Amino acid sequence: MRQSTLFTKTRKEAPKDEVSKNAELLIRAGFINKEMAGVYSYLPLGLRTLNKIMEIIRREMESIGGQETLLTTLQAPEVWKKSGRWDDKVVDVWFKTKLLNETEVGLANTHEEALTQLLKSHISSHKDLPIYPYQFQTKFRNELRSKSGLMRAREFIMKDLYSFSKSEEEFRAFYEECAAAYIRIFGVLGIGDRTYRTFASGGSFSKYSDEFQTVSEAGEDIIYVSKEKNIAINKEVYNDEVLADLKISKDELEEKKAIEVGNIFPLSTKFSDALGLTYKDEDGSQKPIVMGSYGIGPGRVMGTIAEILSDEKGLVWPETIAPYDIHLIEISNVNEDVKKEAERLYTTLSESGVEVLYDDREVRAGEKFAESDLIGIPIRIIVSEKTLAEGKYERVMRKDGAADMVNESALLSQT
Repeated sequence: MRQSTLFTKTRKEAPKDEVSKNAELLIRAGFINKEMAGVYSYLPLGLRTLNKIMEIIRREMESIGGQETLLTTLQAPEVWKKSGRWDDKVVDVWFKTKLLNETEVGLANTHEEALTQLLKSHISSHKDLPIYPYQFQTKFRNELRSKSGLMRAREFIMKDLYSFSKSEEEFRAFYEECAAAYIRIFGVLGIGDRTYRTFASGGSFSKYSDEFQTVSEAGEDIIYVSKEKNIAINKEVYNDEVLADLKISKDELEEKKAIEVGNIFPLSTKFSDALGLTYKDEDGSQKPIVMGSYGIGPGRVMGTIAEILSDEKGLVWPETIAPYDIHLIEISNVNEDVKKEAERLYTTLSESGVEVLYDDREVRAGEKFAESDLIGIPIRIIVSEKTLAEGKYERVMRKDGAADMVNESALLSQT
């Protein structure tokens, strides 16, 4: 991508009504646009990063047997009434509307009911189980609080996987597989060292569910972290009984603020009972299917990374999800030889499979560097009269500012 053709521009300031650090930086860097409170559009740079986050998640879901689907956002009330969750007194975040014929429909905030109903047409025998459908799908929630940027939005993409198992034992085995996959995901995303599997309330389904909480002062949750055991406890279940269950003493726990970036929780047979989803066991009896739900918000993850891995200059993306591998900057001072060399390097890198954002604009060097810092691509390569004279390129690492001179072969081998 040539920066001269990128239609988005950086900004010196975010909208005055934006109070979250992640949204301020992402808006200023041209990654997202705020449409209204809790509603953001993804612009070209932001969509590239979002898609990379989703692909990392997708690979792990496929590795544990997930099958990708895409369900509808529009939901008919009949299915939800069977579980009791159409009632606004039970679920208070519904967006509902009516068709021209006065038929009421809802905009899905989750998909347990919809998928359970769908699978009644595909599951009959124990031989059909287990199955693990998942999707990346837009959800709508009428959040009262939408002041945390991408971390609490009213319209957002969710990766939600649902497990359908023959027994509690089969469910629990997959549950732990998914927990391990989540830990791998957050490691690849660059936040594994500060993200903890966190014991939380299991509600009416089980004693515990699991959240994945990333330590951050911007977080809305309070957790108690055991660095030694690499786990945490949500404040909502922090008591002597839980400490005893986990064999943890209060002395080894640290209180932290954190952002919930994922969750997994048992559903037992709540939805299969309500909607009549059963299977015929080997002995010929009909049994309800044991379910689980597993969510990660890719946009929330993106906002969390922007929140915690940024600095005073701007965003600092991990290599795995940066919109581009390299930010190539030409400082020509109207030197045609420099321009030609920058163009040649851009072509060579691109043809070698390196993703390059090439700043070919006729603007001051200081402006280019400041924007590069704000955008946060991991490696900056500078082509200038100085580098041309040395027969090398200046390489600057965004994370720590370390700079050196490299030749073309070293640059290609690194990337």
